[in-house]
Amino acid sequence: MSQYQYYEFQAIERPLTKDELEQVRALSSRARISATHFVNEYHYGDFRGDERKLMEQLYDAHLYFANWGSQRLMLRLPTALLPARSAEPYCAEDALACWTRKGHLLLDFTYGEDGGEWDFERSYTLASFTALRTELAAGDLRPLYLAWLSALTRWELEEDVDEDEYTATIEPPVPAGLAQLTGAQQTLADFLHIDPHLLTAAARASGAAPSQTVDKDALAAWIRALPGRDKDTLLLNAALGSAPQPGPALLARHRAASHGTAEPSTATRRRSAAELLDAAHGVRNEHTQQQEQARAQARRAQQQARESHLDHLAENAERSWQDIADLIGQKQSGPYNAAVTLLKDLREVHDRAGTPEEFARRLHDLREQHRGKPSLMRRLTDAGLTAR
Repeated sequence: MSQYQYYEFQAIERPLTKDELEQVRALSSRARISATHFVNEYHYGDFRGDERKLMEQLYDAHLYFANWGSQRLMLRLPTALLPARSAEPYCAEDALACWTRKGHLLLDFTYGEDGGEWDFERSYTLASFTALRTELAAGDLRPLYLAWLSALTRWELEEDVDEDEYTATIEPPVPAGLAQLTGAQQTLADFLHIDPHLLTAAARASGAAPSQTVDKDALAAWIRALPGRDKDTLLLNAALGSAPQPGPALLARHRAASHGTAEPSTATRRRSAAELLDAAHGVRNEHTQQQEQARAQARRAQQQARESHLDHLAENAERSWQDIADLIGQKQSGPYNAAVTLLKDLREVHDRAGTPEEFARRLHDLREQHRGKPSLMRRLTDAGLTAR
């Protein structure tokens, strides 16, 4: 397969200036570039820019994937909305890195599968992930925990990991709502190839999803009570575009004031990687048993339906033979196929009734009557409907 790489950047907090646009345009002559967006696809060659520097200086979100299995999502948020100390417990090698630059926290989600085959039906766009910034800014740390689970998913597949390492490694704080991911979070879980059984096991220590419903009256009352200096600063920064969009920060502050903390609820006892992997194994077994039970139930339902169908044919055998004659009389491939199917069913009816000789006699008569129809004869022979 030929080489394929996809690059997309988005500026969310502010558009790029004229000089910044010229700087970006110098990196690619074929990219689709605007003051807020950069998209390019490569079927040969490589992007000349440095994604990390572009994110540190200009953009708030970046998506990359290649057809050999490499994937990357980067998000930038002001540290006033998400401080590094909140993200660092979730960082894991080859899954999530974070660092700060000029008042911003940068999150780097990665997944690599060298030699893997890319499923282009699962191709993504950055729009699928940008809601994660808003969720993180509002104190929802589920995207970070998902990255840690992705690392554990890959760690389990490694062959040289000491069992003691699994026991010694403790999960980071478990955010609420892992069993009820948002659309963007589920897309991230798919993007990072998280084992769904591991996610289910992890969610068992997670509380209910935080409510996203905003009580407008309560929020209005809280805003009215803010000091005038805070309001003036918010409005001035919003007008000048010199600070992050105030919405997520205000909502996070309001929820913290209403519920006592902006931090997600966590399990009382954090589990080891070994415990989580054992729990995931149990979930996988439960899922397998449920699938086997569902298949067995489906087989029973199909058998019951089949028996009912054959009972009906047995009660109306002569009508069925007449239907076969009518179908053959149409001299068309579709009716021929239907006649053959009905004959096979009648053979089973006679076998159940202990009268296979009667069926053989009537089949012989039918073949003799229509021996001049080669298309029908071929279908009967292929279906094993030959004289005994």
